[in-house]
Amino acid sequence: MNDCRFAHAFTALQQWLKHQLHADEHFTLWYSAEDSQFVRFNHAKVRQAYPVLQIELTLRLIRDERHSTYHLNLTDDEQLDCQQLAQALEQLRATLAVLPADPYLLLDTDTWTDERVVSGRTPPVSEVIRQVCSLSEGLDMVGIYAGGTLYRGFAHSWGALGWHACSSNTLDWSLFDVSGEAVKTAYAAPDWNVQALSTLFAQAREKLEHLRTPRISLTPGQYRAYLAPAALDEIIGMLSYGGFSAKGFATHQSALQQLKSGVQQLSPLVNIRNQPSTGLEPRFDREGNLTQDVALIEDGKLTGQLINTRSAAEYGLTSNGANTHETPSSLIMEPGDLPDDEVLNALGTGLYISNLWYLNYSDQSAARLTGMTRFATFWVENGKIVAPIETMRFDDTLYNILGSNLLALTREQALFTTTSTYERREVSRYVMPGALLSALTLTL
Repeated sequence: MNDCRFAHAFTALQQWLKHQLHADEHFTLWYSAEDSQFVRFNHAKVRQAYPVLQIELTLRLIRDERHSTYHLNLTDDEQLDCQQLAQALEQLRATLAVLPADPYLLLDTDTWTDERVVSGRTPPVSEVIRQVCSLSEGLDMVGIYAGGTLYRGFAHSWGALGWHACSSNTLDWSLFDVSGEAVKTAYAAPDWNVQALSTLFAQAREKLEHLRTPRISLTPGQYRAYLAPAALDEIIGMLSYGGFSAKGFATHQSALQQLKSGVQQLSPLVNIRNQPSTGLEPRFDREGNLTQDVALIEDGKLTGQLINTRSAAEYGLTSNGANTHETPSSLIMEPGDLPDDEVLNALGTGLYISNLWYLNYSDQSAARLTGMTRFATFWVENGKIVAPIETMRFDDTLYNILGSNLLALTREQALFTTTSTYERREVSRYVMPGALLSALTLTL
């Protein structure tokens, strides 16, 4: 294992724990740490800049098909942390004494070792501040930067040991017009690249200029449309919550049930896979399962599902290392052949939709989605942006959006990493193209 201090601390804890076990006990240990820097911007000025050093540990004790879990925050002091771990171990032993056996407990007891460091560059926070403030000079810019290195570790008493470290940067920001309308943009990359960021700022400035044109109102109906990668990311992200889940399919709760049964299909242009082998997340999960790449949709047809160990035990399947919720963590949608710089000409007359918002199901069993256009949606005529439109609600099925109405996918893709910082920074990522549609249904 490498020589970083977090790796050494994790190794010391799991070695200490091994010597505390009773003969009939086993453990799993999940380690999560981050050394992050956050900067909050408002009116293109720094309002907060602060570091976060956080170390968490989740211990699961197993005995006679009974198991219980204890979560604790560590101090980065080995002696104090071992004391905490000893107290947690005693509490878990007391809990196991009154728990029933778990019929769906399926443990991977194989011995394995996996170490992975995803290289990247997180700049000094002073550099981030200087560059972002320069790029947003003269603008009403609101945003938050999060960057730094994330660490994950796993060990169990049968001998598995995994370690993962990755650097990442995200800047999630909006440029506001005096009318209150905004252009929302996100930048994500393992390597901070000011040239790529400059390009995104230039594109956002151009959209902001279009927002200053008086808005037009559209009547409900079907419109030719282009979904930018951020808009398509919202749709696929909505489907990811249970849509590809083995449990969801087994209980007929998946929004893609009709795709699985063959009643519906998507366009042959649609190819989606979960590919943790090339992502930012570790190649093991908090249960100790080695994750696998899974082709989920090929040529518009469902070919795979995400299976965790509990679903494998309950439904007689083979686990492919999916997480507890069976959601994709490194989802990639294959590109098409439409160049980005030809999108407006290919659209001709219709809607250019930068983002979608407030998505939900209007009919989950039919994969029917509804949401709002919001954030820089424009009316386009003859390949030229004419004006922004009043916020509209769409309501349409996935089988129209990525099925019968899908004309093309863009050649270029955009990377989206989660900007969630609730409790901790996460490492999931989606890679999305844009999508040209012959029709999208607006309802009000």
